[in-house]
Amino acid sequence: MKYLALLLPLILLAGCEVNVDQDPDVEYLLMPGLEDLDLPFSSAVRVDSTLYLSGNLGNLPGSTELAEGGIEGETQQTMENIKRVLEQFGSSMNDVVKCTVFLADMSEWGAMNGVYKTYFENPPARSALGANGLALGARVEIECIAVLR
Repeated sequence: MKYLALLLPLILLAGCEVNVDQDPDVEYLLMPGLEDLDLPFSSAVRVDSTLYLSGNLGNLPGSTELAEGGIEGETQQTMENIKRVLEQFGSSMNDVVKCTVFLADMSEWGAMNGVYKTYFENPPARSALGANGLALGARVEIECIAVLR
């Protein structure tokens, strides 16, 4: 009986076809206007029908200036920046399935959440963690994974 429990997954998988030789379709994407900045990362990478976004900060588009308004202002600008990247490459906020939030100060978690949650009808899976310093002195950085429909 105990061997049947071990064999059952193998029996079920025997009827499944898995093609391990097929290479994924990968595309490295850069937001328009960033070509001359010589950034060491892509704005997003598309792998088949999944879009992986680099971390986004609350900087004003086209500049390194952070949005005003503390954590709330930066979070709102961060989310707007994410929305722009998603839309540029064929996705949307409704297609986000996972986010990772980096906070310079974990005591601002609640204030960040107040803004963050307004961007999702169905909240994606998420992790949040404190960081000892973010680029440009930002208070928040968020990276996302989205599906392409």
